Amino acid sequence: MTPRPARALLVAFVLVAAVDLLSLLAGSDLGHRIAKPLLMPLLAACAGVRGGPRLLVAALLLGWCGDLALMSDADPAFLVGMACFAAGHVCYLVLFRRTPRGGRAAWLPGAYAAVLVALVVLLWPGLPAGLRVPVAGYSLLLTAMAYGATRLGPVAALGGALFMLSDTLIATGVADWPQLPKAAFWIMITYVVAQFLLVQGVLGPLAARRAPAAAYGEMRSTTP
Repeated sequence: MTPRPARALLVAFVLVAAVDLLSLLAGSDLGHRIAKPLLMPLLAACAGVRGGPRLLVAALLLGWCGDLALMSDADPAFLVGMACFAAGHVCYLVLFRRTPRGGRAAWLPGAYAAVLVALVVLLWPGLPAGLRVPVAGYSLLLTAMAYGATRLGPVAALGGALFMLSDTLIATGVADWPQLPKAAFWIMITYVVAQFLLVQGVLGPLAARRAPAAAYGEMRSTTP
């Protein structure tokens, strides 16, 4: 059962996410700038209250640092933001490797590798020269994280895939590709849902493993 403080934090996260997304749809930069910095701290607090691993909380807080950096239009801020998210992906990767391996389709590694190569090849010509190598390196780490998430099951796998989609939308903007209407909305909704699903994908199996131990402890405490 989810603790009451965690439920309150989750409700706050959902409400702030709604404010942020509606602000982007309405073109309200002020609403976006107020709501966006609150998202990952709320989700990290919710994960922490639910007993989430420190690496999970660290990944979310590093994502928060990346969010703050990307709110600036300066080129150095983009690199700082990318470095923060890269560090968050490392946290996720280490966390995933500590999770018991689940069954995965044999074609998955090839599929993720093909997507990585296609993205780098297609984006490379349009990227500024100084960003080509950093973006390629970040894409490799991002793809590894998304593939690693598949070992936790479909919820985390979808979260990893949406994270890839969100960052790909950002990269196409940097490469000066034609953008979707309300591009910032699509970037944020895929990112917010991705982080939420990754949290659920980590905490779901963790709660399932803890439940038998808790039930056994309760049974022992009530046994004469």
